[in-house]
Amino acid sequence: MAGALRVGLIGAGANTRERHIPGFRAIAGVEIVTVANRSEASSQQIATQFDIPRIAPDWQAVVADPEVDAVCIGTWPYLHAEITLAALAAGKHVLTEARMARNAEEALQMLAAAKARPDLVAQVVPSPMTLPVDATIARYVAEGRLGKVREVCVNHTTAAYADAFSPLTWRQDIELSGHNTLTLGIYYEAVLRWMGADAKVESARAAINTSSRARADGSIAAVKIPDSLTVLASYPGGARLVMHLSGVEPGAARNEFRLNGSLGGLRLEVATASLYWCSMGGQEERVIIPTSEHRGWRVEADFVDAIRTGSPVRLTDFATGLRTMQFTDEVWRAWSEGLAGSG
Repeated sequence: MAGALRVGLIGAGANTRERHIPGFRAIAGVEIVTVANRSEASSQQIATQFDIPRIAPDWQAVVADPEVDAVCIGTWPYLHAEITLAALAAGKHVLTEARMARNAEEALQMLAAAKARPDLVAQVVPSPMTLPVDATIARYVAEGRLGKVREVCVNHTTAAYADAFSPLTWRQDIELSGHNTLTLGIYYEAVLRWMGADAKVESARAAINTSSRARADGSIAAVKIPDSLTVLASYPGGARLVMHLSGVEPGAARNEFRLNGSLGGLRLEVATASLYWCSMGGQEERVIIPTSEHRGWRVEADFVDAIRTGSPVRLTDFATGLRTMQFTDEVWRAWSEGLAGSG
């Protein structure tokens, strides 16, 4: 591509402000040329704060802008599919925030549109929590250091929804988030990097402990997305995937992965990206991540590299995003059908 790569921002939430804008600004030959946020006032505020030359009245204007080569979609999931389809049809490269879509049907449409335009880059912002240790964990699994993997256990609990009087957030609004539940999708994406294979959902149980909450405008909305979720799934080789996610646990959050094998196990403390190894019958010891395997946040650089060099997207391509959304949908069906059957 001759000249600068011109990026248009659609949505300017925290991740866009804290990650994407600095990430693009750090790359030579990349310019952020316009922004459309939820209102003209908020768009102007972002443009002034980050010295972006123009604002757009809406996302459609960004997509239609001939001065935009690529769009960065930072909206809530409900717009990801619609904007992606329009942007690819208009010849724009697409970087969309996770979660990929509201459900697998939307994700499938996005993948089909991306395949129809192989000349364009389509990338989902990757699940970031495990990036520094992913390569090392995957290597331990591939080399057989754990022996036969028996269990992959995911435990992420917070007090985000413990207060029944706290207002409804976009993460609990089914119109905005669809089937995305707690951190299910982004944590499953991390496990995909290590295990490779897809897990088959065997059962799921969920609870909505607060059935309604107030919106920002004061209206009351029914809560349809669980605030507590437990999933049991299995891999072709016999390993189990056990996930417990909760937003109703008072006190200190728990946030860890465990991979238990016949020869040893790994434990990842997510908050500090600290990885520990324990051989069978041994003592737990800290794993030193080799510099060659340590990966930090380079989402914008990967996106730009793929555009400039034609290199394939790894973190995260639309095909992987679809796999994550398919798992999310399978979990949704498992718990909701179980709830219906219990009646």
